[in-house]
Amino acid sequence: MANPTVSARISPAAGMDVLSRNEVTRLRDATKGGLYNLLRRCALAVLVSGGSTDDDPRSIFERYPDFDIQVLQQDRGVKLELRNAPARAFVEGKIIRGINELLFAVVRDIAYVATQIDAGRFDLDDSHGITHAVFEILRNARVLRPNVEPNLVVCWGGHSIGRTEYKYTKLVGYDLGLRGLDICTGCGPGAMKGPMKGATIAHDKQRLRSKRYIGITEPGIIAAESPNPIVNHLVIMPDIEKRLEAFVRIGHGIIVFPGGVGTAEEILYLLGILLHPDNAGMPFPLVFAGPKESAEYFQQIDQFLRLALGDTVAQRYRIVIDDPVETARVVHKGIEKVREFRINSQDAFFFNWGLHIELQFQKPFKPTHANMAALNLRRDQPAHLLAADLRRAFSGIVAGNVKEGGMKAIAEHGPFEIDGDPQIMRALDKMLASFVAQQRMKLPGTSSYVPCYRVKT
Repeated sequence: MANPTVSARISPAAGMDVLSRNEVTRLRDATKGGLYNLLRRCALAVLVSGGSTDDDPRSIFERYPDFDIQVLQQDRGVKLELRNAPARAFVEGKIIRGINELLFAVVRDIAYVATQIDAGRFDLDDSHGITHAVFEILRNARVLRPNVEPNLVVCWGGHSIGRTEYKYTKLVGYDLGLRGLDICTGCGPGAMKGPMKGATIAHDKQRLRSKRYIGITEPGIIAAESPNPIVNHLVIMPDIEKRLEAFVRIGHGIIVFPGGVGTAEEILYLLGILLHPDNAGMPFPLVFAGPKESAEYFQQIDQFLRLALGDTVAQRYRIVIDDPVETARVVHKGIEKVREFRINSQDAFFFNWGLHIELQFQKPFKPTHANMAALNLRRDQPAHLLAADLRRAFSGIVAGNVKEGGMKAIAEHGPFEIDGDPQIMRALDKMLASFVAQQRMKLPGTSSYVPCYRVKT
């Protein structure tokens, strides 16, 4: 049975800056150098948000093969012409306002990033230049708010967690919302949606009018993690590294819920940064949180981190199990320390300029078989550099699991091979096997998980 579709011409619900003729031309260009295919992929992910199969990057285009989007620059501003768009994005022939806003956010970010890079306005070979690019993209998306007290909590976790863990993320989100804290996630379902859903109720109870539910994604992952319906500020960063930097630059504290390899990648990214000597005195609340059923999951994460990076790494995070109120309290108190530190160091509340991030954490990692095999996963280096390459290993597994390019590489050349310190490799293999056993690596449309990696133990 064919999926119902709608064709329509829509204007931005919340207003949008005009586009140049060059930007419109590139957004309509379907050749290799154009932006049309990227726009179409991201737009369709937004239009199907909220469905049960959103996390399958391959099925979206199979379900809507005739979908088309065109950007029109008219006298009164930008319009989008949608053909054969998913009908569930419309009510009585009119597009849902929230989806409208996210669609134009897609257009805004894709056009801005492409034109700024082409104009050479970002120095992407320099650490400060990359941070500047992250700042400019976030500023253009209007998510940086001056004169606002620190209150943004980043929540990480899996998109396909179980029902018990999902309900728990809502409970934590509720207690965060009661304390006036806003939520930022990777914008998808599961642990990225639950905290936002819980916070909406608490924010309404507290009669808070200005509520931020920020979703930060990137082109390679958006189809696998379509924006959930609660996101009211969507930002599409150019790649996973700038997405991760955006999280830690604008967030005032981070909660990690249960997840899979993507969550492990995020943990290693942040800990690798916090372990750098230049960041030793910087307060940054980091809490691993979950219901009692998730205790074993975090125990495995904790054991792996201590084995690979040393016991001192545990000083940078706290594990809180089965206590949503305590989780919110710990983060809230931690953010108070962040506020004091920013005032004393004369740093902005809305962007953490003082956090030192080395180029190894910023340069995009291309997960090819050669690059995965060349990772230095041994202890003969500073802990923060080992964390950087461990992060890349997990990033490659994520790509092999859900990203189009990674899945294609696995289909053509077989699993990625991961090698390194024997003790670390045994611990890594054990942890990944536990993720599989707990169905944290199960992919949509499959009854079992076939690993895209082979760890040499």
